[in-house]
Amino acid sequence: MRMAYRARHRCNIAYANSLAGSQPVPSARYCSPRIVFIDSFAHYMNTDTATSEEHVAVLRPRTQGQHDVLFDKVQPYTAFPKVVEGPTVWQAEQFRSRRDLWTKRWSPEYIHELEEAYSMFKASRLPITAITKDTFPLPAGVTDFLRSIRSLIVDGQGFILIEGLPVEQWPKEKTAAVYLAIGTIFGNTLSQNHKGHVLGHVKDLGNDPTQTHKVRIYSTAARQFFHTDAADIVGLLCLHKAKEGGESDVVSAHHLWNTLQAERPDVAELLVRPNWYFDRKGEVSEGQNGWVQKSVFYFHEGKVLSHYDPYFVKSIGRHVDAGLIPGHSKKQLEAIEILEQTAQRLALHMVLKVGDLQFVADTHVFHARTAYTDCAPPAPRRHLLRLWLATPESQGGWRRPFKDSAHEKRGGIQVND
Repeated sequence: MRMAYRARHRCNIAYANSLAGSQPVPSARYCSPRIVFIDSFAHYMNTDTATSEEHVAVLRPRTQGQHDVLFDKVQPYTAFPKVVEGPTVWQAEQFRSRRDLWTKRWSPEYIHELEEAYSMFKASRLPITAITKDTFPLPAGVTDFLRSIRSLIVDGQGFILIEGLPVEQWPKEKTAAVYLAIGTIFGNTLSQNHKGHVLGHVKDLGNDPTQTHKVRIYSTAARQFFHTDAADIVGLLCLHKAKEGGESDVVSAHHLWNTLQAERPDVAELLVRPNWYFDRKGEVSEGQNGWVQKSVFYFHEGKVLSHYDPYFVKSIGRHVDAGLIPGHSKKQLEAIEILEQTAQRLALHMVLKVGDLQFVADTHVFHARTAYTDCAPPAPRRHLLRLWLATPESQGGWRRPFKDSAHEKRGGIQVND
């Protein structure tokens, strides 16, 4: 089995190098008219200049970015189910006493397989920006392990914690490369900001969290309220913990929906209307509005989906002041406060240790983070690596009422080309 894996890996690397027209791939220059790589790990891991899609093979499809909902696809409140049923609906009490239902651990054999796969990738001398399932194939054992988890994420409870990745023993380059390779089993990497970063750095950069119109809250130490990301799946890998706080909460969006339907159906009805405005925070392509218009909950092809971030809803003031959009009503603002309060009441709390890897489905799980305080220097600051992943329809992803639903890299943030 291992010899077959090695042979397959050599064939994949030979294919990648043939595309690049080079053995090995040269650093930071055109390898052929069809493909571009940059071989700069320092650039990749720098918080301010993390690797962007402009440096990734141009054969890969581009991130599609954010769009208005397709209004003719929006279902009225009366079409929504009163109660969502199935494995996507769960209560925190189910999991508090059964960590085995949502916590996995890398076995020594899986760690060995990851290390062997990384050694082969490193020997290829390809840059980590070239990582795909073909250039960094994972052995069958760890692939099957991750695929079973992916099923839980996409069509089940929607979250999982995998403990024990030895990030303290591995150099940063190895950690980043292995993390990206793991991500390929779950979906396609997406750009996370206007710079095209596909590996995000979640850490406090000293930004002012009150400047909501231009600051992304993950770059501060402030609390992140319950939200979803602009992806199908978000991955978070803990490199360093905070001194205090920075802990995670998750809630089933379907249990949240059921609770709102039972307790505040008036709020549920407001949340499905497509008259919510989400700020782009200046990450705008030529010809686009500075906002998108959509709902918080959708009912599309038999599934209830959610997409929401309160910081993007609350930062539209400058567009309202300019007379470009009407803004949100008092009832809408009350609705998102009730949404937050209900999510807090229903949530499962967890703490990510160094080496822990969390995956969350943005389609049907809301997640949040407590505020935190970093350790004093020279101790490292809290630092997580983030992946945004698309699980398109071709890979079993849920259909969505947006024009990029069938695209391989639906969602994310993309500014121009």
